[in-house]
Amino acid sequence: MNKFPLRLSRRDVLSTTSCGFGYLALKGLLGGEAGAAGFRNPLSERPSHFPARAKRVIFMFMQGGPSHLETFDHKPELINSGGKKKDGKGLLAPRYSFQPTGKSGLMISEIYPHLAKHADDLCLLNGMHTTSPAHPQATIALHTGSQNFVRPSVGAWITYGLGTVNQDLPGFVTINPLGRLGGAQNYGPAFLPASYQGTKLTVGNSMANISNSVFSDKEQRRQIDLVQSMNRGMLERVGVNSQIEGVIQSYELAYRMQSAVPGVMDLKKEPAKVRELYGVDNKVTSNFGTQCLMARRLAEAGVRFIQVTHNGWDQHNGLSTKLKNNALATDQPIAALITDLKERGMLEDTLLVWGGEFGRSPEGQNQDGRRHNNRGYSMWMAGGGIKGGIRYGATDPLGGTAVEDKMHTHDLHATILHLMGLDHTKLTYRYAGRDFRLTDVYGEVAQKIIS
Repeated sequence: MNKFPLRLSRRDVLSTTSCGFGYLALKGLLGGEAGAAGFRNPLSERPSHFPARAKRVIFMFMQGGPSHLETFDHKPELINSGGKKKDGKGLLAPRYSFQPTGKSGLMISEIYPHLAKHADDLCLLNGMHTTSPAHPQATIALHTGSQNFVRPSVGAWITYGLGTVNQDLPGFVTINPLGRLGGAQNYGPAFLPASYQGTKLTVGNSMANISNSVFSDKEQRRQIDLVQSMNRGMLERVGVNSQIEGVIQSYELAYRMQSAVPGVMDLKKEPAKVRELYGVDNKVTSNFGTQCLMARRLAEAGVRFIQVTHNGWDQHNGLSTKLKNNALATDQPIAALITDLKERGMLEDTLLVWGGEFGRSPEGQNQDGRRHNNRGYSMWMAGGGIKGGIRYGATDPLGGTAVEDKMHTHDLHATILHLMGLDHTKLTYRYAGRDFRLTDVYGEVAQKIIS
């Protein structure tokens, strides 16, 4: 449930006062230990465990499982094995060629001509692997660290650990998030206080309900003060209750956001050359280009964790055409984001993460497609303390299984937290009688990729 309403109407007040308090009180009284929610401003900025290399994260989620074999994992042996059999299944040669790019000579697919210009900033994670080959489980695991239980999302954990820089904006924003495959669970707080969940924005509708058409600013302030007085009264009677505190904080943040968000989200203020750089006005790149430009503006405004999403990478057939279309829609915007962050001096403390929930198999499917593959695939990172122009990890010669410097989803999460100055073993939250963390009892920081 979204705790960041951007408009407070009479209906909101009635629903909150008549049934919301009763539900929250019941949940607070019966829900057991609620964790450390004793402080009054859960979004206040807090120090990291040690000096951070990155101040913020922009996670580019490519839903569906991008084929590493046509993007960032060059496999000459698979080229020569196309049509041959492996375990009774025919191998499919890569649909696109690779070229050495940048001074580093990093091998990148021909379908990424814009991104290839930034090869020396990229760290290709070619030894990725995860537990499940099923979309729902792998997607939820990538976002929360668990495929079986409801757990806080990565962005929620980071916001919980560090708070927010800009008190007029949420610490965690997700743009065009999935409506399925876990839906809100992918950006939810689970048992963390509600203040740490992601705020959803939608390209084409990001300004909806940001203003109050019913009351003036003065009237709305009085309305919120009335609701908050009842919230605080309930909190005094119930005692420490993370849900009620989350509601109090959310209403105050929503009120402040009415002034702050329009300025941050108004892309018309961007110069024509910047809009052109991101491809905002080009039909092919408009949606993802807008997401990336919004992400840069949010990062610049102090948001800690920003996620952008591009769907449609589940290519069981039509790989040659569909994958190229995916690249056409995302290549220029991603390269623009890197260029823009560099020019603003922000790339060095902005961690970029790109990838999907898993990869694809070297075996073909339906003549021009690939099956799911969780045993070995690729992601990449850039900026924020990451060594550029390197390849970390490797799959076997055909690209089916990670065999060198293997990196599980838990290791990815541990590394992201480390770069943000957080020790993944110490970032814990007590709930239901035990301490929980993003990486459960797993996770190793990939020290070799840190500059």
